[in-house]
Amino acid sequence: MSSASDPTAPTGTPAPARATQYSYEDLLACGRGELFGAGNAQLPLPPMLMFDRIVSIGAEGGANGKGHVLAEFDIRPDLWFFGCHFKNDPVMPGCLGLDALWQLVGFHLGWLGAPGRGRALGVGEVKFTDQVLPTVTKVVYGIDIKRVRLGKLVLGIADGWLEADGTRIYEAKDLRVALFQAQGSPAA
Repeated sequence: MSSASDPTAPTGTPAPARATQYSYEDLLACGRGELFGAGNAQLPLPPMLMFDRIVSIGAEGGANGKGHVLAEFDIRPDLWFFGCHFKNDPVMPGCLGLDALWQLVGFHLGWLGAPGRGRALGVGEVKFTDQVLPTVTKVVYGIDIKRVRLGKLVLGIADGWLEADGTRIYEAKDLRVALFQAQGSPAA
């Protein structure tokens, strides 16, 4: 794994090293609450984990210069959703691609070191121009961070997209995810 420095760390405080890529095993560890610590951002476990690896994550870069995440999902005809959505007309539900983008915004907040459990709050606009069919081999998801608020309320806002075999087919504007402290826990 690569590492990057933390531009959000207070001046004079050594920044912790963070990986810039994550394997499937790393993502499973995040789903078990082992990556960012107990009570903090977690990914869902399979079958709801909607990507196989994060190939790039940073606190800078992306379309807005405020951070980005790129993740990949290997598509196979035997994936669980193709068997039930729909009979004799298999297609990945668009809501699963949208959920993957929310998952990435929450992961980015946890990666920044923000405390709390992630919850999707909404999205401004979503556009689907094609479908993820069993004939697709790879989906690439990307998010470009627009705003991060680190304080009592931890909030991430990003634009996202999905490419199927290199063609952009989903776009989402203003994906919103917040991290919440468990009830009874002190606020950050």
